Amino acid sequence: MITECMVLNEIHQPLEFSEIELLAKDRQVLVENKASALNHRDLWITKGQYANIQLPCILGSDGSGIYEGKDILYLPATDWGNNPNFQGKGYNILGMPSNGTFSKNCFIYPDQMYHKPEHLSYVEAAALPLAGLTAWRALKTKGQAKPGENILISGTGGGVAIIVLQFAVAMGLNVYVTSSSEEKLHSAYELGAKGGINYKEENLSKKLLAISEGFDIVVDSAGGPNSGQLLKACRSGARMVMYGGTKGDIQNFSPQILFWKQISLLGTTMGTPQEFREMLDFVSKHKIKPVIDSIYELRDVNEALKRMESGMHFGKIVLNTSR
Repeated sequence: MITECMVLNEIHQPLEFSEIELLAKDRQVLVENKASALNHRDLWITKGQYANIQLPCILGSDGSGIYEGKDILYLPATDWGNNPNFQGKGYNILGMPSNGTFSKNCFIYPDQMYHKPEHLSYVEAAALPLAGLTAWRALKTKGQAKPGENILISGTGGGVAIIVLQFAVAMGLNVYVTSSSEEKLHSAYELGAKGGINYKEENLSKKLLAISEGFDIVVDSAGGPNSGQLLKACRSGARMVMYGGTKGDIQNFSPQILFWKQISLLGTTMGTPQEFREMLDFVSKHKIKPVIDSIYELRDVNEALKRMESGMHFGKIVLNTSR
């Protein structure tokens, strides 16, 4: 199958438009890709900031499209393994080392195909899989979220953080956020957040406690110097769930707070096929639509990556692969 796609041939270089022959692996089927969404993973790979990079490769872990006349979206990884608590050694994310979704067609396995929620467009559906699955596992499986609890989501603006916000509001939690942008804070309020703080302010933990009286759940993607401040704002018995570390190692961390207040510190990533099904059912039931920051044509993926790198986006950046 010859298809149009954007290929990363070398790190620190732009993706290049190509027409290449896609080759199927055992059991894979060909799907017509309608839309694909960017993730920070794609940006990190272009910069050489990812493990075991194998090039050339078509990037892209998220997508939606058509298979045999049916509208579908794709589970963005394969071979989770037998233990739901952690991924196995064979775990493989779409879009490096295997070819991904920055392409007009792609090969995926039949068990990666799920019905697209009817209320979502192809663009909205493509924005959901990786961020939605990560958000669901962080909030439900690890965070054990319950209606009426207080939750803090750090660094609102990125795809996962916003979907955590949307899921938490739909579950009936009291949602609070942090951001370095007043504009992003106000956008979060429009989605249902009750309050927020600019994380660059001094005495962050005191200001968070002043607006919330403490948190039962903290969902953090950053790490770095502020994580210790977030810990101080936790209630007794809280769960602090981390799915990233873009700001580096945790600093100002007090083990005394952790054990005395019986706080659970939990790591997470994407999740299992069962969690993916649960997430899609929840999205369909509550008619949740991912927030779309911007839409680019497939050939403009390098501009889309620049938008992501700028940190100015609020929501998912999506590629229209159907034209």
